[in-house]
Amino acid sequence: MAHIIVVGNEKGGSGKSTTCMHVATALARMGKTVGALDLDLRQRSFGRYVENRRAFMAREGLDLPTPDYRELPEVDAASLEPGENPYDHRLSTAVAELEPSCDFILIDCPGSHTRLSQVAHSLADTLITPLNDSFIDFDLLARIDPETSKVIGPSIYSEMVWAARQLRARAGLKPIDWIVLRNRLGAQQMHNKKKVGAALEQLSKRIGFRVAPGFSERVIFRELFPRGLTLLDLRDLGVETLNISNVAARQELRDLVRELRLPGVEVNF
Repeated sequence: MAHIIVVGNEKGGSGKSTTCMHVATALARMGKTVGALDLDLRQRSFGRYVENRRAFMAREGLDLPTPDYRELPEVDAASLEPGENPYDHRLSTAVAELEPSCDFILIDCPGSHTRLSQVAHSLADTLITPLNDSFIDFDLLARIDPETSKVIGPSIYSEMVWAARQLRARAGLKPIDWIVLRNRLGAQQMHNKKKVGAALEQLSKRIGFRVAPGFSERVIFRELFPRGLTLLDLRDLGVETLNISNVAARQELRDLVRELRLPGVEVNF
């Protein structure tokens, strides 16, 4: 069975698609077969990232390790079982098509609550939730007391993950390994960083996730997207010497993949 990695939260702009593409490409470069699905049927940032990559390789005559991206198949309403949700059918069909040939399947969820996102979370062996390092994004996970910064209780997204965990438990599946990724950690604003970090650590013990550092804000990510490239591809393009920012970003990716603790993966890039 393929190990399913879901990248999701219910807020846009947190770095979900960048995380998906870099993790998928890192795994492909380590010799793993990787399937890819994008459940944001409107924006399709992850899907376009892979399409940009394929187009760039065709133009330049390159063969770079690339995830096997699939569109969700269309469904004939007549083929559905009575009461079956068409989105459930499309997602389960796509996963079933990828599973026999893949070690891992990366699923990028939309930045909103949808039926597809809800079902995908119940499929996750590993769940990555990228957050910008602020209390605005923290509110997605939990409500806090504005005076004391103490956690009052879980918020809507945490409740959805809890429901997915219960569904998996009833089906006899292993628990979701949930990692909350702190993206855009800045060197400044140390007081706010410490408060957010303390709140995340407090909440992690209550609702069961691991906290990991993610990607800092870097221009390189915006520059690579139109060509569908990642930090790991630069040497293949003849870039022999990386600047300090790119070296640091590569180390962030290495640390992230190591922190995911994926089965059969030894970080070697």
